Amino acid sequence: MLGRKKKPVYIINGFLDSGKTEFFRYTMSQPYFQTKGLTLLIVCEEGENEYEEALLAKTNTVLEVIEEESNFTPATLMALEAKHDPERVLIEWNGMWNFREVKLPKAWQQEQQITMIDATTFAMYYTNMKSLLADQLRNSDLILFNRADGIEDLPGYKRNVKAVNQRAEIIFEGEKGEIDVTLDEDLPYDLHADPIELNNFGFGNFYLDALDHVERYLGKRIRFKGMVMKPGGIPAGCFVPGRFVMTCCAQDIQVLGFACEFAGAKELQEKSWVEVTARVDKKFVEAYGGEGPYLVAETVEQAQPPKTEIIDFSNPNE
Repeated sequence: MLGRKKKPVYIINGFLDSGKTEFFRYTMSQPYFQTKGLTLLIVCEEGENEYEEALLAKTNTVLEVIEEESNFTPATLMALEAKHDPERVLIEWNGMWNFREVKLPKAWQQEQQITMIDATTFAMYYTNMKSLLADQLRNSDLILFNRADGIEDLPGYKRNVKAVNQRAEIIFEGEKGEIDVTLDEDLPYDLHADPIELNNFGFGNFYLDALDHVERYLGKRIRFKGMVMKPGGIPAGCFVPGRFVMTCCAQDIQVLGFACEFAGAKELQEKSWVEVTARVDKKFVEAYGGEGPYLVAETVEQAQPPKTEIIDFSNPNE
């Protein structure tokens, strides 16, 4: 007997007035988003904009409001499913609720998570509510900054978000459409130096930028300190000179680093510190699940640990 098909769920989160309702209203009205069955829209936060009755009727959507975080439970959601029998579910999450505590019924399956950010207030939330913001960003597929016109540090915003979620697509929107933020001069190191010297913050930015724009580093030499790591899935004759990075709090510490080819890799002691001078290439690496930045070492020398072993993305002066 075939198992029951899971209910597809689309979640949008973000703080109040970040544009969640506008995004869902626009998406619901598009032909590609139409479905024969009923759509259940669950709203956990009512802002200035609302869903018009005409739009709900046209798109065969029923709206339910959950006003208290304590009421957002699998039992409540299953009761709404039994009441409406929808083909799919849209959830507009309350940005002040703890997104880490979201629990969906076992019969539901999250298909996409989107985070909306008002670029004019991002710096405030990043400074004062970093943990809450990081929970919204961590597993999003798409992160959309709107109202981005006139913001000077969009590349910095992108790096802050990438530090939390490396795989998400990040889009900046202004009045005239999408804004490109891939400016070389906004990087915290000199791309024309030989080698490019990477301090703590520079290493973190290099790692995140190289994931998206490896072509701008191909053939260039870099120099940095890293801890010797030997994870599975890297080619023979390689190690990973990596760094620990904290994006918002101690619970979010992760390791960043690329595979590095070195003739003496086998002899390197794991967790020792080295200073690496390497040339950047691109290669398929099993641990990446595809092609990605690949370092070819020119020199690897034993080194003292840096003054700060964990890179804190909230402190660009390291």
